[in-house]
Formats: sequence, structure tokens, C-alpha cells
Amino acid sequence: MPLEIIRNDITKMNVDAIVNPTDPYFSGGGGVDEAIHFAAGLELFDECRSLGVCEAGQAKITSGCDLDAKYVIHTVGPVWDGGESGEEEILSSCYRNCFSLAVEVGIKRIAFPIISSGTFGYPKDLALETATREIADFLNNHEMDVFLVVYDKETFRISDRLFYSVKQYIDDNFMEIMPVDPMVLYDMEPFREPSEICGYQRSLDDVLEQLEDTFSQTLLRMIDEKGFTDVEAYKRANIDKRLFSKIRSDVNYSPSKHNALAFAIALELNLDETKDLLSRAGFTISNSIESDLIVKYFIKQENYNIMKVNCVLFEYGQRQLGSTVRA
Repeated sequence: MPLEIIRNDITKMNVDAIVNPTDPYFSGGGGVDEAIHFAAGLELFDECRSLGVCEAGQAKITSGCDLDAKYVIHTVGPVWDGGESGEEEILSSCYRNCFSLAVEVGIKRIAFPIISSGTFGYPKDLALETATREIADFLNNHEMDVFLVVYDKETFRISDRLFYSVKQYIDDNFMEIMPVDPMVLYDMEPFREPSEICGYQRSLDDVLEQLEDTFSQTLLRMIDEKGFTDVEAYKRANIDKRLFSKIRSDVNYSPSKHNALAFAIALELNLDETKDLLSRAGFTISNSIESDLIVKYFIKQENYNIMKVNCVLFEYGQRQLGSTVRA
């Protein structure tokens, strides 16, 4: 199941477990830790006293007490000390150990804050990069709904380099929608055979056979041609397993545009192949739509990391690619 970045108060998430970034003594002394203890009630303090000490990178679990979540998984992130004191490995261990506990008790839906990015001073862009990498690695081998919860805009930040590179691309390529001058039709590009659009060579028989392929048929063919398994394809697309089963079983399945684009990223399609896949669902990719330009930027850069694509879409206030599993 997929990851969704969501703006919310983590104490209000209706999930099986929320993750609490705490200190070694579970003191509830500030930030998210304090908010969770306040919402959960005094019973959480009592449970935490029985846990002893939690070392940096480790995780321990309690009940959710007065929270909607059944469990709270407490983890101690690293305090930033310049990046030369093993902070990244400790932070990675936080996510891995939280997931280990989640699997152990059968959690299906879990919500994380961006660990250590608040009072512990970990640079927000680096903390986000570690979070998405570890979540993606876990989801490659497990089925779980995972939420990365952002309380406000100040707590979420992609790298300045990536932000300004995408911004420059949007500024350079964005086109306002203008009324069409009939004379412009004479200057339109000539019709191209489907083999040209797809970016790979096909025989005339193949072209004629595939001319009327539906989205589902085209997607499944592309998965095979690109050498991916079904599981690899839907996981790389941040798509729910149940949704992919519908696509595979229904030849006339009509996807949303953001799911069609998710598969384009997952299968590492070039721009022409992406246009072909989208056209089978009745969509196009447009320079007058900001989210389309962001996806085009990543395709042109041959950067097919869907987690990174979704981080940029979230930063720009756009809908993320893949399934949405709102909590």
C-alpha cells in the first residue's frame, strides 16, 4: 500500500499507530512529544514510566490511551551535531525499528511525523529525504498504509536546489491557456504513427493490433516490455495492491490522471511514451497545468523516484501521484 504526505495534527489521525519522537526518558517535554502526551492523557505517562530508557535509534510501544490510534510507537531520534556523528544512521534506525514493532503487532495503518526535524535540529530537507527513503524501502517488501504527517508548512522542506530547479523549469515552460486561432491549426505537428509516439519499434501488424488498446491493455503490455513484475510496477507507482487488481481484471478500467502518471514514473517512461499511456485514458500532459510540468521535469531529468516527485508536488500544493488513503 502507498505512502501519502498529509497536512494534519498527528494526534487526530485515525490509524492503528502514531509515532512519537521523544527523548530517552519519554518526558513529553516539547513539540510533537508534548502534543501526543497531552492528547493521550495521564495514562500514557504511567505506561512510559514502565519502559525504562530508550536509546537513540530504538523504539518502544505503548497503548494509545485516549488517542484514536490504538498504539503509540515511541522513538528517540538523533540530535543534529553537524552530520558527522552518525545522525543519518540513527535516524534510519528510528524508522526501521518503528516498522519492526508495527509488523510485530499487526499494524495496517501508521502515521509518522518527520522525526528529529523539530527541536532536535535535524535539517528539514535531510530529515525528509531519510524518512521517504526508509518508508519506500519498507513498502517494497510490505503492505501497509503509511502517512507522513506535516503539521504546517514550516515543518516540511525539500532541498533548496531541487525547489529552485523545479521552479525555474515551471517559469520557463508554463503556458497560459489562450483562445485557439484557427490559422494555428495549419502549423500543427503532422500525425505520428503509434510506434513513434511510444518510443520503441513495432511492426505494422503490432501497430494495427495495438491501435485500439485500452489503458489497462497498454499498461500491462508496457509492464512486460519494460521488464517489471506486476508487484514491482504497482509498488513503484505508489499504488494500492487492491487498485492494481481492479486494473488488471477490468480491461476497460478508467484510471484517474494522477494514477496514470504514477505508472508513467514507475515504468520509467519517456515523455512520448507517457503521452501515449495517458491518451489511452483520455488525458494529455499540459504545459498549462503546474502539476503536469512538475512531472515533466522529473521525466526529462530521468529521475523516476516517485517519493521525490510527490514531495515536490506536496511542496507546490498539488495532488500526489498514486493512491490516496486518507485517514
